[in-house]
Amino acid sequence: MESKIFMEISALAWIFGYIIAVAIGISLGLIGGGGSILAVPTLVYVMGMPPKSAIATSLAVVGTVSLLGVIPHWKLGNVQFKTAAMFGLSTMVGAYAGARLATLPFITGTLQMLLFATMMLLAAIFMLRNKTTAESIPPTQGVNLTLYPKPVCKYCWLWLLSEGIGVGVLTGLVGVGGGFAIVPALVLLAKVPMKQAIGTSLLVIFLNSVAGFLGYFGHVALDWPLMISFMVAVSFGIAAGAYLVRFVRAKHLQKAFGYFLLFMAAFILWQNRTELRSPQTSRQASSSHSKLLFHSLEPPLTGDSRLEI
Repeated sequence: MESKIFMEISALAWIFGYIIAVAIGISLGLIGGGGSILAVPTLVYVMGMPPKSAIATSLAVVGTVSLLGVIPHWKLGNVQFKTAAMFGLSTMVGAYAGARLATLPFITGTLQMLLFATMMLLAAIFMLRNKTTAESIPPTQGVNLTLYPKPVCKYCWLWLLSEGIGVGVLTGLVGVGGGFAIVPALVLLAKVPMKQAIGTSLLVIFLNSVAGFLGYFGHVALDWPLMISFMVAVSFGIAAGAYLVRFVRAKHLQKAFGYFLLFMAAFILWQNRTELRSPQTSRQASSSHSKLLFHSLEPPLTGDSRLEI
């Protein structure tokens, strides 16, 4: 009886996880970015995947979505391949190094989730600040560059490579694409026009994600059927979001999404608060990452790579 209840809750969790995956795609289709940051908490707290495996899976999802996004920009001639290669190589070095660093024993899953929550807070603050000043920004500009300091550098290409490595390391550690930092870097440092910066950034994120995924490959357990099905669900959501964008005001959605990111960041920080205590409680916390947002049960001992609910 207890096993039957467990299986029913597990099935409900997976259904809920795929619904969120579709919602992530819809948000990407509507606001053009940011939604993929929800992939890691969905995979960890809903689908029951260990943090390191979830981050590797998220990189595969982000990379696939970004590659799909490059295609329409490439057809319009809005991708600078030479710039993407130079910046992308630096982010790839950083992403691979960050991923290999994450596989070391002293980088726990709990620590990665704390870093991820911090990145989520920064992304939420950026989205909310961008919304408050958006009225004075032309809608065709795409990204509000008034939020970024103007570069004061004689050799901007050196700063571009340095930022690429930094963004890459964060990508490898916590599984985010880093688009919020890549687009301004391309515009302010590489002098790429905004329309081309958006298309080029998607190619950079793809390269970034591939390198990060390769850094994890062979060092963490991966659930390939779940990974592929999650990608498919997100892709369906993107198609739906691209259709709904004509009916929904993206600015309002961006503000609501920013507040939701704040809530999720607070939830992740609360779930992993024991990392700030003793090493013993930190190890205990690492084993409890896969609790559902709405329910948790003691998992059975199986050989499956996913943590059950």
